[in-house]
Amino acid sequence: MSTGEQKEMFFAELKLPQQKLDGGHLFPAVLCPNRQVDACRFIEELKHHKAWLEDVVLKRSAAILLRGFPVETASDFNAVVEAFGYEELAYTGSGSRTPVLGRVYTANDSPPDQKIAFHHEMAHAPVFPSKLFFFCEEEPKRGGETPIVLSHVVHERIKQRFPKFVERLEEHGAIYTLVLGAGYDPSRPVGRGWQLTFSTQDKATAEERAAQMGMKLEWMEDGVKVVAGPVEAIRIDKTRGRKVWFNNVVFRDTACEDSRNDPDKSRLFGDGTPLPTDIINDCLKILDEECVAIPWQKGDILLLDNFAVLHSRQSFEPPRRILVSLCK
Repeated sequence: MSTGEQKEMFFAELKLPQQKLDGGHLFPAVLCPNRQVDACRFIEELKHHKAWLEDVVLKRSAAILLRGFPVETASDFNAVVEAFGYEELAYTGSGSRTPVLGRVYTANDSPPDQKIAFHHEMAHAPVFPSKLFFFCEEEPKRGGETPIVLSHVVHERIKQRFPKFVERLEEHGAIYTLVLGAGYDPSRPVGRGWQLTFSTQDKATAEERAAQMGMKLEWMEDGVKVVAGPVEAIRIDKTRGRKVWFNNVVFRDTACEDSRNDPDKSRLFGDGTPLPTDIINDCLKILDEECVAIPWQKGDILLLDNFAVLHSRQSFEPPRRILVSLCK
């Protein structure tokens, strides 16, 4: 029996109404078990079929939703991530998330009424995750999807609609700015203050760590302004041979719309000029039109290629607990 036949005997492919076709393949791929197994056997199957699963991500769908497998706890999820063998990438950013165990964190601790806009994880940083794992430990009562969208599709749609805008982004890149306070504010998606963001109480150390991530700090009376960039906003996905919309210029953090953080001024072209608000608003609509939002079920695991897929979060009615792990 061939290896391919063995894989097909364990993984069955589901079709869900939310999936979209891209290049003849369903996005995301949705896999379920073809037979009942316990947690230990599932981990062994993952290890055995890792190459095939990677092939699905790299050559077919850029994302896999694993549904119906024996994964119930954060510890189970941590074991799944470990089974893939990817090196852990420590999170460096201001997102409101909490360590759980091992290499597992909460996805975002901000209030349930807040949406989190589409973004690539750590797109502002010189080193960013190649893979993201999400896990539904407790499914939402209502809402709370994690919409995903293919970055190359977004690039094609926006370039077709606004060619000069995309040309400027490609030529100049983007600059991201954010004012951080001193403490932790879980009421915001980017609620970690500068001490947590840079893992230090010392300003000089914070400046050194910021510089290592391609950022500079401008100290203020009640916090610090973080400036990242210019960084590339349109990149080449060499694996798949196409350009991707690898940036967070349309990230609109409504929880930060205050006197310190104006979303229309916090993201700029790399030459320092403002991004056109009307075009950004239209880009947001394109992202919404192209995205896939599959309702979470307890035990779901979502594997994303962070270079190829943007993700977001819908508002929800509790309870909901989604965990995340970042990989190099």
